[in-house]
Amino acid sequence: MRAPACKRRDRAREAAVNILFAFADDWGRYARAYAEHEGEASLNHIISTPSFDRVAREGALFLNAFVPAPSCTPCRSSVLSGRYFWQTGLGAILLGAVWDESIPSYPLELEKAGYFIGHTAKVWSPGKANNAPYGGARTAYDKAGWHFGSFSQNVTKRAPAIGVEAAKGEMYAEVRGNFGDFLKARPKGQPFCYWWGPTNTHRLWERGSGKALWGLEPDDFKGRMPAFLPDVHEVREDFADYMGECMAFDAGLGVLLDRLEEEGELDDTLIVVSGDHGIPGMPRGKCNLYDIGCEVALAARLPGTIKPGTVIEDLVNIMDLAPTFMEATGNAVTEGMAAKSLMPLLTSGGRGQIDPGRDHVVVGRERHVHDARDGFLPYPQRAIRTREYLFIINFEPDRWPMGDPKGMDDPEAEPIGFEALELDTMVAYSDLDASPTKAWMVHHRNEAGVRPLFELGFGKRPREELYDLRADADHMENLAGKAGYGEVADGLRNRLMAILREQNDPRVTESPCRFEEQPYAGPLQPFQR
Repeated sequence: MRAPACKRRDRAREAAVNILFAFADDWGRYARAYAEHEGEASLNHIISTPSFDRVAREGALFLNAFVPAPSCTPCRSSVLSGRYFWQTGLGAILLGAVWDESIPSYPLELEKAGYFIGHTAKVWSPGKANNAPYGGARTAYDKAGWHFGSFSQNVTKRAPAIGVEAAKGEMYAEVRGNFGDFLKARPKGQPFCYWWGPTNTHRLWERGSGKALWGLEPDDFKGRMPAFLPDVHEVREDFADYMGECMAFDAGLGVLLDRLEEEGELDDTLIVVSGDHGIPGMPRGKCNLYDIGCEVALAARLPGTIKPGTVIEDLVNIMDLAPTFMEATGNAVTEGMAAKSLMPLLTSGGRGQIDPGRDHVVVGRERHVHDARDGFLPYPQRAIRTREYLFIINFEPDRWPMGDPKGMDDPEAEPIGFEALELDTMVAYSDLDASPTKAWMVHHRNEAGVRPLFELGFGKRPREELYDLRADADHMENLAGKAGYGEVADGLRNRLMAILREQNDPRVTESPCRFEEQPYAGPLQPFQR
């Protein structure tokens, strides 16, 4: 039985643990703190992220953090509710997502318990109603502006007049202003829960901005690119521009840390930093179950509770953050959460594998933004990731994983221009964001050295995929059906299917599956409030 509201509020004041969650759109596992745990060829040796590194150094760094779904709305549905994405109703898809208000979300639960809650920028969108699990417009703090969401474009535009650093300063002032407005609005003595959701790491960003704004030389990326991407200047420049946006996010995080320090509340605040999935516009990244699509950075800081220098190797799913926030603030974990609190890991003070049971994660996806040519159908996938293997089931292997190619190889079809592929996300392979990399690969797809990589990223896939991560970190050789791997595949398949059944995944427990029918599939339905 729940305690009366007044008693819950009193308990919240006594606990006095604030929550600051910095959650970047499309930010994968890119931060300098990871470099020391990786080989010299890692891209993390190039990036500079002093603010994230501070959180990790003064708290805990997770080496194996994964998203529940590599698509923003389903992932965020899970993070907010502590449930697998398929347990969130229409929150399980991106195109056509509608929030089910009967599902408790951790911020609204904390608000009931006496917390002052607020958010800036993206929490839960493009689902309807916008940012509903965080209170929508009622709890939004963005009057100082939100040009930060187009960081490289706005800095590039202003730099000729005032200089690069001053132009960046205008972006940081917005972050400071919005967070400041939130803190000023908070009743005195009331603990807070704040979500900062920058979108600048989402496409599109200014081409060449990685070098122009952050000094990232694209050719320094040579020899560091994943094996499934062409190691050419255009792709390296695209990656460098993305890394520049990651550095911009980190600089904004630094503004929040400084503001908390000024308020004298830095050490009273549980700070958690992460992203909702991997890089957009890169084949096998966002919308894919490979590591580049599902692995993310994750660090947490709370002095007196989290020992500085904690390094956690357990495989964790970031949907575990919902029960973590509930437990950290002294509140009961909400009924219906499939996720497990990370507090036992954070408070262990240990290094390495802490909980032997956290030896796997389950990830998946349904519909992202497949358009009418695809019949608005999903590309359903589920996977289990262990330390040694990645095993994927593609439930509908006859469908295109990145969306319909729209007759691109048909000589009678109207040609699609290079510029359209860079700028129009709905033109071809619609589940891969438009980008210079996408355009380059499509236009060079028939070259001998590019074709195999193009097929890996854009082509149809077999029903099952199995990768030995110890020998093949970039998932280049599918071992499913290969001699000597039958027992491994059988074991992982059985384990995955048992979890899906236990967690009542409609993809395996329903026939017909709801995800194949309206409103989860097919033309979009009018949104009913």
